[in-house]
Amino acid sequence: METARRRRRAPLDPRLVREVAAARRHVVRTVALGLVQAACVIVTALVVARLGAELLVEGRVPQAAPGLLLLLVVALALRAGAVLVEEATAHRAATAAIGELRGRIVDHAARLGPRAGAGRGADLTALATTGIENLRPYLVGYVPQLLLTLTITPLCLLTIGVLDPLSAVIALVTLPLVPLFMILIGKLTVGRSEKLLVDMRSLWAQLLDLVDGLPTLRALGREKGPEATVRRLGDRHRTSAMGSLRYAFLSSMVLELLATLCVALIAVSIGMRLVYGEMELAPALAVLVLAPEVYLPLRNVGARYHASTDGLAAVDAAFTVLAEQAPADGDRPAPDLASSTLALRGVSVRSRDGMAPHRAELTARPGRVLALTGPSGAGKSTAAHVMLGLLPADEGRAEVIAADGTVTAVQDLERRSLWAQVAWLPQRPVLPAGTIRSVLTAARPGAEQTALEAAAAATGLDAVIAERGWDTDLGRAGRGLSLGERQRLALTRAVLSPAPLVVLDEPTAHLDGAAEDVVLDLIRDLRSSGRTVVVIAHRSRLVEVADDATSVTSMATASKEVAR
Repeated sequence: METARRRRRAPLDPRLVREVAAARRHVVRTVALGLVQAACVIVTALVVARLGAELLVEGRVPQAAPGLLLLLVVALALRAGAVLVEEATAHRAATAAIGELRGRIVDHAARLGPRAGAGRGADLTALATTGIENLRPYLVGYVPQLLLTLTITPLCLLTIGVLDPLSAVIALVTLPLVPLFMILIGKLTVGRSEKLLVDMRSLWAQLLDLVDGLPTLRALGREKGPEATVRRLGDRHRTSAMGSLRYAFLSSMVLELLATLCVALIAVSIGMRLVYGEMELAPALAVLVLAPEVYLPLRNVGARYHASTDGLAAVDAAFTVLAEQAPADGDRPAPDLASSTLALRGVSVRSRDGMAPHRAELTARPGRVLALTGPSGAGKSTAAHVMLGLLPADEGRAEVIAADGTVTAVQDLERRSLWAQVAWLPQRPVLPAGTIRSVLTAARPGAEQTALEAAAAATGLDAVIAERGWDTDLGRAGRGLSLGERQRLALTRAVLSPAPLVVLDEPTAHLDGAAEDVVLDLIRDLRSSGRTVVVIAHRSRLVEVADDATSVTSMATASKEVAR
């Protein structure tokens, strides 16, 4: 089925033209410039033919030579200008199209939530960066030549038919040989671009996961193991890339040779008829000038065929992500979470190992601390995602119970009105780039220095600030800090946030015993201030500080318990 789908793929993906404005403008502009180039080629051929015929046959310069030469210069200048404009605008159009498509991919993946199908995590990062860049050679090289095939080739062929029908017949017979050989070469390379893109995305995913987890691996003394996997993926990617280059060089040689032989057939036919006086010199010269132009766009399309397969594979991967149905946003404003209860009613979510969680029941009451417990893989984080509206439940539902008793399903709420009242600390803290001060200020704009210092002292971040300073520059996701220091920075942001609901996913995972005590005191302070806290916990001390505890299980765990 996948092979059949690739065979039906159009050389110019209609989704790209229909949904990406920059690509659509690029196509229209290229067609217009192609018509200008075709007119210039035909004028050039006719002028050269008349000048050459009168010089060679009559032995004199024609009286209209100045005007013809001026026309020739104008035609050549117009064609050169059209080519320059096409190349310059093609690069700008490719940049704009890639940027537009990349923005749509990232925005749509964010709406899809934590489990964004094929575009999840590091795989999405690879697609939105290196993967989508394969569109550049496709839009800059392949698409313009494809459109020139639809403008220059038929117009030049029509002109040849008017001047010399026999040469037009020869061109019509030999012209299909070029796409025929392109198809044969395509059969040799079918699936290679998709495989190359998959290999690249796998390599990116492995590298990103390795880099993110490198501090932990070093702490555990396991940093020497994963390089073998990365090396193996790199070798596979290099082998695929070199294989594509071999086929690219082979196809270019074959198409060059074929186009040369086709033009030679026309030239031999014209030469024989000139020898026997069966054809005049002027149309013969014009046809000889036009004949290479008939084959040139097709030959260039074949030479750039591999750019087309790489580009189409990137387009297909991008629109696969965009085609995934995002959960519909609700139309009801979220109630005040400071006085509302959040609950899951029989919630189950499908995973690779069955339902995780399986029929989860939990209630987070205002002003209390709820601990979610259970074995790894039971679906504790997933249950929190469902509760926050980040992920739809396959069974059951998440709901918010307002202070007046009104029950509303989370899926019916406007997500932004709900998320504006939530401070969420995932297992791997998500931090913006900037200084420590700017990162903290972003959590509470306009916060005074005393408030920042008090929050830092409550989480133990003050020790980090004393060592590094408030204006230490941090990279993306807190680069430059250890995992424990990032955790403290993220906790400080949660403290500064005015959100009435705080969700902490393993907040002590990267902290030592002393830092863990600070987090426990922080949770108590959050509760004392009237905020609702949901803690995903493995450690018993986190459970002990909670007012309520709910065990989350997966279908696999439930089955084992039944078997016992």
